[in-house]
Amino acid sequence: MEILKYIILGIIQGITEIFPISSSGHLVIFQELLNIEQPGLVFEMFTNTASFLALFVLFAKDIWELIKGFFLYIFKKEAREKYKETFLYVIKLIIAVIPIGIVGLIFKEEMGAIKNLLTVGIALFITGALLLIIFFTRNLIIEHDDIKWKDAIVVGFTQAFAIFPGISRSGSTIIGGRVSRVSLKSILKFSFLAYIIISVPTSALSIVDLVGVAEEINWVGYSLAFAFTFAATFFTGWLVMKKLKVEHLIYFGIYCLVVGLLAFSAFFIIR
Repeated sequence: MEILKYIILGIIQGITEIFPISSSGHLVIFQELLNIEQPGLVFEMFTNTASFLALFVLFAKDIWELIKGFFLYIFKKEAREKYKETFLYVIKLIIAVIPIGIVGLIFKEEMGAIKNLLTVGIALFITGALLLIIFFTRNLIIEHDDIKWKDAIVVGFTQAFAIFPGISRSGSTIIGGRVSRVSLKSILKFSFLAYIIISVPTSALSIVDLVGVAEEINWVGYSLAFAFTFAATFFTGWLVMKKLKVEHLIYFGIYCLVVGLLAFSAFFIIR
């Protein structure tokens, strides 16, 4: 049964990290309602690293092209014209992750203290309502594929709200991107690449936080959680990039509304 817990938590992390339904919110719900207690900081680092690596593998070709183009633009004058757009795209990605990085550092402790069914329920309800608004207004905008400076800034600020438990990071970037009239496919790619960038310093800070943490590690369980998180993140990411359309947001919106309402109600029932 203990091993099953790690597998379930790994699958939950992998799927909800990609779908716009909040991984942090679902982990709180599963802990509170199903009495599945998530292990400590080391376990969180294991699963977050697995999601990061899965997306890194999924977008390996794009990442290589961005890294290559970025440095060739800087160090080779004759290549600047060719790689200008690649260089600017990387700068836009960096701009988009700055707000969530700053807000996360400032309010990290506060956000951890308010993780409960009430706050998660409200946040999921808000996420669901916004996704439904995006769905119902989908035919009212003329979209574009390229990420403009304004788009990167808007996505950056909407993504910053994802530090709140129950606000989906991928959902917030979709909402920000659609508000800026970016096509869903372009904003999803931008969102996942931004996640990869923000995961590097986040993982480094997590390692620092691990100093002095006394946590019993179930190596078999943690390894299984890592494997299932990686697999679930990779498959869900691939599925979303291949199949997700704006029309599908109605299902995620309704799901978030229902789960948010259940979590909100459960908070008062089990008090």
